[in-house]
Amino acid sequence: MQGLAPRLGDLIDDYCPRCRLLLNHAIASMVEGQVAKVICQTCLTEHPFLHEDGSKRKKPAGGRETLFDQVLSHSAPGSSADPPTPKKKKSAAAARYTRRHQAKPAPKGRR
Repeated sequence: MQGLAPRLGDLIDDYCPRCRLLLNHAIASMVEGQVAKVICQTCLTEHPFLHEDGSKRKKPAGGRETLFDQVLSHSAPGSSADPPTPKKKKSAAAARYTRRHQAKPAPKGRR
């Protein structure tokens, strides 16, 4: 199919925002010979054609470290970072205990 213009119903690869994967999609609509909307063949969701570029929001480079890197940086034997000092917990106020079932007064007797 390479070299041929895409037609309605043809299968193409595209990023599915619902599945969050690059999956098989069917062409649902076209505008001026270009693919406009596709239907995911896995979840059957219709969405605009994203040109296989993934999500529109790009994460900034050098942002958060991965969790694995964070764990390794804290457990490294020769790490230069000082270990954080644990905060002292404030002593809790003394709890006021109340009786759930207060003793009922004894019946005075039947008349």
